[in-house]
Amino acid sequence: MERFTISLDARLAREFDGWLRAHGYANRSEAVRDLLRLRIEADRLERGEAPHCVAALSYVYDHGERELAERLTARSHEHHDLCVSTMHAHLDHAHCLETVILRGETASVRAFADAIRAERGVRHGALNVVPVEVDPPQAGHRHAPGHAPHVHGRPAT
Repeated sequence: MERFTISLDARLAREFDGWLRAHGYANRSEAVRDLLRLRIEADRLERGEAPHCVAALSYVYDHGERELAERLTARSHEHHDLCVSTMHAHLDHAHCLETVILRGETASVRAFADAIRAERGVRHGALNVVPVEVDPPQAGHRHAPGHAPHVHGRPAT
């Protein structure tokens, strides 16, 4: 672990301390580490230097919209290589919230998310992307019988 010191004026330090308490941080170091990771990964994504990612796509939709649920399910099946899992929750008599966990090439994940959000009847779509570094296949590494081959990745920062 490397240490460094920063200087803050009194007002900024008070505001930062209030922010970290409001967000549940135990100390300044943890908050600074998370803020740095967030900014570094956002820059990496903006520059197109994050070829692989994991992501969560969340959206609200009107299940009464003609054939929308079927179209959403069909899109997920068409991209089964990206879609790891889907959680579905009923919000009221007309609206549902779905969250899809995605894994794959960042460009493909973004294209899938854009297509879902563009469906008529889908509202409030948001994509949270976390860049990952993909480990090269390891010699002798085996998966359980019947499991599809897959890549292993870990957060880049």
